[in-house]
Amino acid sequence: MNTNQYRVAAKFAPETRFALRPVATVPFRADLENEFERLKNRLLARQLETAEQPELNASLRRAANEAAALAWVTFYPLLVFPALFEEKVGTALAQACRQARVYANSSELLAA
Repeated sequence: MNTNQYRVAAKFAPETRFALRPVATVPFRADLENEFERLKNRLLARQLETAEQPELNASLRRAANEAAALAWVTFYPLLVFPALFEEKVGTALAQACRQARVYANSSELLAA
């Protein structure tokens, strides 16, 4: 048992309050989405301007969408997308060239 009989007077300082605002620890996703969409549209527009054949339009847009879907699941989609886009565009152009060759060869065979 405690044998001390001294009373200690409690002294309290004035109450202190802080104004806290929540701070996001990660960047807001909508900002990243907007920037990503602008990058995609800019690269696609540049590629569509240099396309010699208008029928490549659909395959180039498909390549951009595929590259965007792949880049979006990485940690740094803005850094990864341009390289993926170039790779997908190269594949799309090679496929279009291959299809044109097959079409030309088959039309020759049908004419003969």
